[in-house]
Amino acid sequence: MRVDLAYGRTGLTVELPDQTDIVTSRFVPGLPDEAAALRAALRRPIDSLPLAAKVKPGDKVVIAHSDITRATPNERILPVLLAELAEAGVARQDITLLNALGTHRQQTEAELRQMLGDSVVDSYRCLQHNAYDEANLVSLGRTSFGYPVRINRTFMEADVRLLTGFIEPHFFAGFSGGPKGVLPALAGAESVLTNHGREMIAHPKATWGVIAGNPIWEEMREVALRTNPTFLLNVTLNTRREITGVFAGDMLAAHAAGCAFVRDTAMAPVAEPYDIVITTNSGYPLDQNLYQAVKGMSAANGVVRDGGAIIIAAACADGLPDHGRYAALLAEAGSPQGVLDMLARPGFSEQDQWQVQIQALIQLRAEVHVYSDGLSDSQITDALFTPCRSIEQTVACLQQKYGPQARLCAIPDGPQTIAYVRTSASIMV
Repeated sequence: MRVDLAYGRTGLTVELPDQTDIVTSRFVPGLPDEAAALRAALRRPIDSLPLAAKVKPGDKVVIAHSDITRATPNERILPVLLAELAEAGVARQDITLLNALGTHRQQTEAELRQMLGDSVVDSYRCLQHNAYDEANLVSLGRTSFGYPVRINRTFMEADVRLLTGFIEPHFFAGFSGGPKGVLPALAGAESVLTNHGREMIAHPKATWGVIAGNPIWEEMREVALRTNPTFLLNVTLNTRREITGVFAGDMLAAHAAGCAFVRDTAMAPVAEPYDIVITTNSGYPLDQNLYQAVKGMSAANGVVRDGGAIIIAAACADGLPDHGRYAALLAEAGSPQGVLDMLARPGFSEQDQWQVQIQALIQLRAEVHVYSDGLSDSQITDALFTPCRSIEQTVACLQQKYGPQARLCAIPDGPQTIAYVRTSASIMV
């Protein structure tokens, strides 16, 4: 059978055996008038006064938005939000757009224009968070988990603090959006490291679709509440990047409503684990590098059997990437078990360790094959994976290994579909 995989900007069509199960989320059509839906949500929010009632002329407003590694349609959301602020009398010179990068690399001028649109970049002050800029971080003390936390100074000094983004299941925070727009997005690097630390990542409830009892999300919530956010504007998306829902208002209440919507549409139960799982990282912009593609592997990990195989297709136009510590940590460790041993060393703490930790835990259960036009075989091997240059040939070889009764499934949209075995206690629906 022919299966279209979400891959890069163009997609990838592959021929898979007829007995392959196709696992997808429930498709929700895009809203017929996105701008009207956004305006309605801003004017009739969840557990909050309308946005216009929460701002006044002269207020210094900061709008935190997600970066280029996220699918948030900033170029469609922000103009509506900015127009609403203008109607409320907020001057352009009093508005700052803040790229909430966490520890990700800063965007180029061209990337900012691609993300936000020329008119926004040309008309508003646009800043980028720097998790390593000591002068622009404000201490909020220690969390109940015992970790110090610092947050972006520009955000904290604003009169009005607005969080934007989109909600999808997240592989260790439960769901994206909501308080995740503060920690890690606007936090100092040390707070990202502790929130994503080895013990936090290893917690059984730090997984897809779980919020209650998830220590990572609970610390994110605690820190976000300390910043006293004025208003949340989150959206949900379908595989076409169309907006399917708008959730605005009180940060926790609006986020909870969005999570309930996503839980109902994105999570897909299967009867039993598979020998072979073919997946993706949801295409561009989510599959820009191999670091991000660990999310797609994690989604597949929920339905692959112990000793099975995952094949992931990720374009990786941005490489491993070259920035960050992901590639260096893998090189230093040398093997999946070596990764876990390295992270267990007393005092060990490095940027991106959470990603290699999750990768290693997956690889101790299943072999992982990577198909990517953006990576050489040596890059894939150095990242501890097995290169794949033909998904069809790799599937055929794995079928020989596992036998004629091997169970196969494809998850064409990657982590936009969270598959889980019905008896699994790790996914709470």
